[in-house]
Amino acid sequence: MKNIKFLGSFERVGQCPELNIPEYAMIGRSNVGKSSLINFITGVKDLAHISKKPGKTRSLNLFEIDSEWVLTDLPGYGYAHVSKSQRRKWDKELWEYLRTRPNLMCAMVLIDASVPPQSIDLQFMEELALNGIPWVLVFTKVDKIKKSGRTKQIKIIQDAILQIYERLPEVLITSTDKKEGKQELLDFINRTNQIFKDQLS
Repeated sequence: MKNIKFLGSFERVGQCPELNIPEYAMIGRSNVGKSSLINFITGVKDLAHISKKPGKTRSLNLFEIDSEWVLTDLPGYGYAHVSKSQRRKWDKELWEYLRTRPNLMCAMVLIDASVPPQSIDLQFMEELALNGIPWVLVFTKVDKIKKSGRTKQIKIIQDAILQIYERLPEVLITSTDKKEGKQELLDFINRTNQIFKDQLS
């Protein structure tokens, strides 16, 4: 990545710029490691602000990568130190973005691999299905699992997802601490960018 441009932080979807390049939305439960992963895959240490306090991302943050694609950092769903009315406002804009952005290729749903399946994650995935929004599964924090138990833990989460889905979407495994999964994630984006270009031709 040679040129990363911050397009802006927007409270409402209607404020986001109209673009003619593919977009990828990063979303997950609050404090799942979203900002860390964005900084990791872009190679820019402080591109997305990292906080130990859930709910730090409070707007739609768009980053343009090499004038070829856009990465959108969405507010996390679930627990956050905000009022219920503010939470509802975030949720409204989050779903408005996911439903209406014309060049959104997929949502990248981040799941903390080190904890048991969370009902809020499964509910969010089910809502994606009901709205026909394509998504991929991105495991984070795999470094917190002993290598001997990694496969078993990931399978437990995947089996829980298969209770609501007939088959799994593409699965990507990452760890920002151990520097795992960056190339695989970028390879997926490059392949999907090519699909976008093919659709235009």
